[in-house]
Amino acid sequence: MRKIKKEHRKTNDQGTSAMGTMEGARRATGIVPMAGASAHLVNSAPDPEVPEKKPRRTFTAKYKLRILAEADACTQPGQMGALLRREGLYSSNLTTWRQQREKGILKAMTPKKRGRKRKQANPLAKRVAQLEKENRRLQQKLKKADLIIEAQKKMSEILGIAQNLDESDESI
Repeated sequence: MRKIKKEHRKTNDQGTSAMGTMEGARRATGIVPMAGASAHLVNSAPDPEVPEKKPRRTFTAKYKLRILAEADACTQPGQMGALLRREGLYSSNLTTWRQQREKGILKAMTPKKRGRKRKQANPLAKRVAQLEKENRRLQQKLKKADLIIEAQKKMSEILGIAQNLDESDESI
């Protein structure tokens, strides 16, 4: 039996066994054993990320009004308690919500649609966009025509051709 234990505890060059580091006849206190039955217990450190506190429950105005309607409908003894247990609520919740309902706060808290507000379709917007596009196109056409006219004037000056310009054409 001793031979089996000795074979099990094979030592390496530093005088350590498979069970851990030895200091003379006893195991070193600061060194963790590498293998063995208790290795999984020693190596399992607690999780450093502690779960945060549960966030507070928030109730929508619709939910509050529904529960208040159910609570108001309770007539038999024990129905109110059953409702509160089923929903996981306290009687103080009902008291607070009733006060809010009386003050009109719950109606003001009705959910509003989130996100951007839709623009109302302007019936003239399409026509305005079309006219602006046409205006830009005509302005580009006018610029091209002006460039052509300027080029023609310069060519006629260079070639010495007399220009037949009317007063009405030049004012345009």
